[in-house]
Amino acid sequence: MNHFGFTINKDNTIDYDNNDRSLANEVLSHEPSLYRCIQCGSCAGTCTAGSFTDYNFRKMHLLMRRGEIQHLRLAVEKCILCGKCQLICPRGVNTRNVIRQIRIALDKMN
Repeated sequence: MNHFGFTINKDNTIDYDNNDRSLANEVLSHEPSLYRCIQCGSCAGTCTAGSFTDYNFRKMHLLMRRGEIQHLRLAVEKCILCGKCQLICPRGVNTRNVIRQIRIALDKMN
């Protein structure tokens, strides 16, 4: 076969049927304030870890809701629990406890 200088990329579709969303249900049961999140981006704009790494609370929240556990494990470890996101949140989401609950749930899965 001839090589034309390009390759076909891996498909980026999300298979919701195979993803385990039980972690999201557990976190939401322990921290119901996360239901109030409107994805405004205030948390991401003030994040200390986000200034130095590719950490983003909104992205982590989305990964959790989708059930993408492997990517979530990498993202949640970057948070330094400084609390700036919690102070700035206009909806009063307890973001530090969300991170804590995600870490607890991930530890239970191991």
